[in-house]
Amino acid sequence: MSVVLSVFILLLLLRLGAQVWLDILNLAKVRRHADGPPAAIADVMSAENYQRSVAYTTAKLRFSMVDSVYDAVILVIILISGLLPAIQGWVSAALGQAAWADALLFFAAVFVVGLPSLPMEWWAQFRLEERFGFNRSTMGLWIMDQLKGWVVGLLIGFPVLWLLLKLVEWLGSIWWIWGFGVFALFQMLMIVLYPTLIMPLFNKFTPLKEGSLRDRLLGLADRTRFRATSIQVMDGSKRSGHSNAFFTGFGGFRRIVLFDTLIDQLSEPELEAVLAHEIGHYKKKHVRRMLALSMAMVLIGFYVVNFLARSDWFLAGFGFTQFSMAAVFLLVGLLGGTVTFWLSPIINLLSRKHEYEADAYAVEVTDSGEPMVGALRKLTEKNLGNLTPHPLYSGFYYSHPTFLERAGAISGLGPVAGNGRK
Repeated sequence: MSVVLSVFILLLLLRLGAQVWLDILNLAKVRRHADGPPAAIADVMSAENYQRSVAYTTAKLRFSMVDSVYDAVILVIILISGLLPAIQGWVSAALGQAAWADALLFFAAVFVVGLPSLPMEWWAQFRLEERFGFNRSTMGLWIMDQLKGWVVGLLIGFPVLWLLLKLVEWLGSIWWIWGFGVFALFQMLMIVLYPTLIMPLFNKFTPLKEGSLRDRLLGLADRTRFRATSIQVMDGSKRSGHSNAFFTGFGGFRRIVLFDTLIDQLSEPELEAVLAHEIGHYKKKHVRRMLALSMAMVLIGFYVVNFLARSDWFLAGFGFTQFSMAAVFLLVGLLGGTVTFWLSPIINLLSRKHEYEADAYAVEVTDSGEPMVGALRKLTEKNLGNLTPHPLYSGFYYSHPTFLERAGAISGLGPVAGNGRK
């Protein structure tokens, strides 16, 4: 085993150890209050739902530990076995070494590497989520989702990767700068096309029907000068009992999207508060900041890819005997998580700051904190959210503050922000 592969396995084990340790910490924190919630949160959800929340959180943490170990073992086996260089040899022998063939190598390897994860995904959907009443999908729908995902990924990703590989041929060592520009333009294009062309392949979107809710939400959009082409309802209940709301696109292409489950769970003032929160992200420029941060990380990623591609030891360390730019992209994609995992607390810290600011905006434009707190409470209860996560665990995995943190911050904004249980 090469030094390069040994270093990677060490980094993988360090990440795996941290993941399992965080799961254990969180599991211990949850079990500490298994008999009943602390007094400070006793009024957040019913005793029955609290016990279900503890059971759900416990089941997810146990599954997470098994899944993390399983993924790590599979990845190590794939790398040590020489499977990836073998796939490269098969593709090269059959198709040659042109850019389009190299791009096919990437997607063939992604397909093969992704196959072992399917049983765990199935278990999570049809055993874990089913056990707690969240699964609404069928086996046929789940299989179709997998097939559609692979086909859409190939149809969209192949041309982009082919162009990036051609840039390497045409531009040499400066390809990564232009490659970043191409990828950034692709990202901007997808922001517009994804909600209109791709999302409808998986979900049905219908305009929010005429009535008091639509009038209330459109009034909020007008009041906040948030221009959107439409308010759409997505049939999220087709797959899950979980709920959400978001907006997609930018400029004149923005669409407000509400899960049908969300409409069923919240009152009209609470739905208005949720939408005000989402508008707050736009008004406070959070979307632009996170997009800029994402693009900065992508730029660094392209530089790293270029550096590794020009280093003889990288591909050779994983058993590749001939150069393949697609293989460099593939390996960086597979191994990058061992590094970016440690950046999660920093990114989540910024994300949670944005959530507090969006909550404050929602309170400001709705003139009350009660609808926002009420919505958060219902969503926490309906989704069996963990009310007592370990701080280190939430630091690594929570992009949103906990319910108690958000409710406390809203209550601190003024007397209009109530947080009593209804």
